[in-house]
Amino acid sequence: VVVIGLGLELIHLMFSFPQAALKKTPLFDFHRDQGGKMVEFAGWSMPVQYKDSHIASHMHTREHCSIFDVSHMLQTNVHGKDRVKFMESLVVADIAELKDNQGTLTLFTNEKGGIIDDLIVTKTDQGYLYVVSNAGCADKDSAHMKARLAEFKYAGFDVDLEFLDCALIAVQGPTMSRVLQAGLKEDLSKLTFMTSALATVFGVPDCRVTRCGYTGEDGVEISIPESRVVELTEKLAANSEVKLAGLGARDSLRLEAGLCLYGNDIDETTTPVEATLVWTIGKRRRQAKDFPGADIIVPQIKAKTARKRVGLVSTGPPVRQHTPILSPDGKVIGEVTSGCPSPCLKNNIAMGYVDAAFAKNGTGIQVEVRKKAVPATVSKMPFVPTKYYTG
Repeated sequence: VVVIGLGLELIHLMFSFPQAALKKTPLFDFHRDQGGKMVEFAGWSMPVQYKDSHIASHMHTREHCSIFDVSHMLQTNVHGKDRVKFMESLVVADIAELKDNQGTLTLFTNEKGGIIDDLIVTKTDQGYLYVVSNAGCADKDSAHMKARLAEFKYAGFDVDLEFLDCALIAVQGPTMSRVLQAGLKEDLSKLTFMTSALATVFGVPDCRVTRCGYTGEDGVEISIPESRVVELTEKLAANSEVKLAGLGARDSLRLEAGLCLYGNDIDETTTPVEATLVWTIGKRRRQAKDFPGADIIVPQIKAKTARKRVGLVSTGPPVRQHTPILSPDGKVIGEVTSGCPSPCLKNNIAMGYVDAAFAKNGTGIQVEVRKKAVPATVSKMPFVPTKYYTG
């Protein structure tokens, strides 16, 4: 079965669009030529895996290096002298305090304190902000930014949006730096986690290389002109360390790293405090209460919330999205939002929301799998230690 170990939430995203409407990334033909098994994901035709099994691909990323096509994600440049003010009117981060070419994970929030999407904003030294947000939220996010842009322009501010027609690949794993350094003039050891640079990569100019990713491993995401992405991917994949990886490995890797999948683990009904993402809210922004939903979110930081996102570990049958979480005496206290067997840990891992009284690490609880209560334990995340390169 192609999707062994894949979260049901990911499978749902895969099969929720009619075939005719599917968009294709610039690597679509390349994926098929390489034996990629194509599935629907958030309106796109994407590879779920290649010739290797999902588990083999997952472990290869943890031990060597894999390439993921993430060209379906929305890439935007924000221009104009009021670009920081504009972005801060939409997100919770302190964008002004970022150094040149530094990025941060942040959240679009609504006036009710809910999370519209999670995204990465990089303050480039080229006079614009570089923004990457989720494929499944692309229409919503672009409409959200355009609506705020119209307000800002009406008020006389200098800001413009440029939606990029660029490909995006993620190169992830412990040997990434060795693989990539061979095609770079720049010293990759100077590019630390969540920093970004423009570079020529294996002869392909105008690439933006950002040291980040969605696996918990050291890695980069490379934004590339669409016309050159096949060439660059082929050059990277020529290295024996490198294999192509699909959505299946991407999902289990991010879950081991304790990273949220928008639409499952966070959405417009969850606040950053409930989602244990308070660290994304800039200190200055908390004090000023000047981001959407601040009147709801900031008081929650001190007052706590009735529920909290936690990690769970269990043995036995796999735990999937929507699995009920039970107290030791069998009362429903929450629900799983993501879950899969962990290829690294050889047990089941999951995340979900529980009543705050049960959120402490080490708390024994139960999960209801196939109408049977199975013992589980609240666990700290990440489940597998992250290996981000900090210099």
